[in-house]
Amino acid sequence: MALEFYNTLTREKQPFEPVVPGHVGIYMCGPTVYSDPHLGHARGPVVFDVLRNWLEHEGFVVRLVTNVTDVGHLVDDADDGEDKLARRAQIERLEPMEVAEKYFWAYFEAMAAMRVRRPSIVPRASGHIIEQQELTRELVARGFAYEKDGSVYFDVSAWDEYGSLSGRDPAHQIEGTRTLVRSEKDDPRDFALWKRAEGGHIMRWPSQWGDGFPGWHIECSAMSTKYLGDEFDIHGGGLDLVFPHHEAELAQARAAGKPFARVWLHWNMITLQGEKMAKSKGHFVTLAGLFEAYDPLVIRFHLLRSHYRSTSDFSEEGIRSSAQGLKRLRETYKALLAGASEAERDDRPFGEFRSRFAAAMNDDLNTPQAIAVLFDLAKAANKELEDGAAGAYRLGAAAVLEELLAGVLGVPLEEQDASAAGRVLDGAMELLLEERQRSRDRRDFARADTLRDRLAELGVNIEDTAEGSRWRLE
Repeated sequence: MALEFYNTLTREKQPFEPVVPGHVGIYMCGPTVYSDPHLGHARGPVVFDVLRNWLEHEGFVVRLVTNVTDVGHLVDDADDGEDKLARRAQIERLEPMEVAEKYFWAYFEAMAAMRVRRPSIVPRASGHIIEQQELTRELVARGFAYEKDGSVYFDVSAWDEYGSLSGRDPAHQIEGTRTLVRSEKDDPRDFALWKRAEGGHIMRWPSQWGDGFPGWHIECSAMSTKYLGDEFDIHGGGLDLVFPHHEAELAQARAAGKPFARVWLHWNMITLQGEKMAKSKGHFVTLAGLFEAYDPLVIRFHLLRSHYRSTSDFSEEGIRSSAQGLKRLRETYKALLAGASEAERDDRPFGEFRSRFAAAMNDDLNTPQAIAVLFDLAKAANKELEDGAAGAYRLGAAAVLEELLAGVLGVPLEEQDASAAGRVLDGAMELLLEERQRSRDRRDFARADTLRDRLAELGVNIEDTAEGSRWRLE
């Protein structure tokens, strides 16, 4: 079957047709880097990593852009109050960008542990102030935004399509905040594009409206179109972002004359022991804490056993089941290779499994069904092994498991041994040292020092020598 996705905008499953044939541009809303990443942060990156893998497997060239919010995301997602990152900086007695760097690396270290590949581009909100101001000016010029006392707001009443993504009736909705609406707004539904910086606000930039900072929603409209064009293929995020964040994004972009994203994909929440995670109530678990108890790749496999649009529950029983299932697949793979000969592999017996796997993935990225196909393949292979399967069959079955489980779903079939872990560490450290040297070459010594200090916290000592930087574990 042809590749189809459930599009939140159209509320139906529809065939996927890229803007540019053979190329796919994807924008995924990334983290707000003000605290340690938790289990809820894992699902989207894992799902979109698999989406990227599958598209590339099918021959597409993919550009995946994931933003990092390091300014403008206010407490309670409102237009008023403290910036989440600025508040954390005050609590930890750090500069805001120190907080951003600390949790930026914590997030991507956690993603790497689950074999989530780095996005093609990782733009930060603080590095795109100019683009956000330009988009704000365009909306004011077109009559879709207005300035009040140094702040600029989007005029919801001027945009007839507002509510098209979420399905909410603009006449009856109030912008989704938990705080009282400021009286300076013309309409309670209006949302901030640019906010006036009060006297004690740490993060601020000059603008034609006075010192301030961007609203939360404007960053994604500005950065997605900068790197993917005015019209691109897929925009993704958690279901909780449909309103107000994605609704606002869509309104801003289209009011500025940009077609924006064709397909909107939203993943559902993760529950913990059957209950919705709530950070405010302490009912959540950090990824670092999880990794002490569970293999990060088992967590990845577990997340893929639920369809991305359904709720995924994390429980002791569920994770044990996933661990046992992955173990069975790995044992089958090892058994296939153990008796394989040097004969040329035979792929002919596996056409049905490939077709069924492809049908599942093309059906709105149905990873649970795709995994079920792999279990069927393992069952058939084990029966052939009992009957004394030839080497060509063994190699063929092993190759299919490697291609689909490891290559597409991103779950290696061989458990990582110490030497493999060492090679990964060496490669990761080489990349980090190169990034640190680039910062020093740009005379961005604060960033270079932050990288060094962050590595020191992890037990890695950096020594700068005449021949270059070296590292060692303490």
